[in-house]
Amino acid sequence: MKKLFLIIGAPGSGKTTDAELIAEQNDAITHYSTGDMLRAEIASGSEIGKELNSYMSKGLIVPIAMAIQTITNAIQNAPTDIIIIDGYPRSMEQLNALDAYLNESSSLELVSVIEVHVSEETARDRVLGRNRGADDNNEVFDNRMKVYTEPLAEIQAFYSEKDILKVISGEGTIETIVAEMGRFINSKI
Repeated sequence: MKKLFLIIGAPGSGKTTDAELIAEQNDAITHYSTGDMLRAEIASGSEIGKELNSYMSKGLIVPIAMAIQTITNAIQNAPTDIIIIDGYPRSMEQLNALDAYLNESSSLELVSVIEVHVSEETARDRVLGRNRGADDNNEVFDNRMKVYTEPLAEIQAFYSEKDILKVISGEGTIETIVAEMGRFINSKI
């Protein structure tokens, strides 16, 4: 049975970097970033990429069908049985779609949802300081932060009720955060 870990956090929380480093340290773990997967599709110039860009360039959530298809394809094609996906879910609609998929799948278990918690000030400083793309500006950051925080309490409550939510501070050094997250993941696999 494949084991799935989801990592959520504000833009700039470090969730993608943390997950990448954990996967690099353990050959049994495959990491996917929903943001990176979607940006790669946009870069390909495909029709779906153009449609994705019309949402992502404004900091909006992509349609559920596109997001869930991207994620389920990644899970099914993962070369390992332990998968970390960061940046998902970002809405109750996404959570419910994934939960429905998990309820139908006998070959996949959602082990934990890890929230990397940072202050809005830290998130803003990191995002505006990285200059990764056109979406790294105050207006888009504010929208992305709003999109992240609006459903957060519901998402936290859903996974807390299932007793699979783990909150880790993203305010420390990357080494400290990755070490804590790595220990937690290793304790569950």
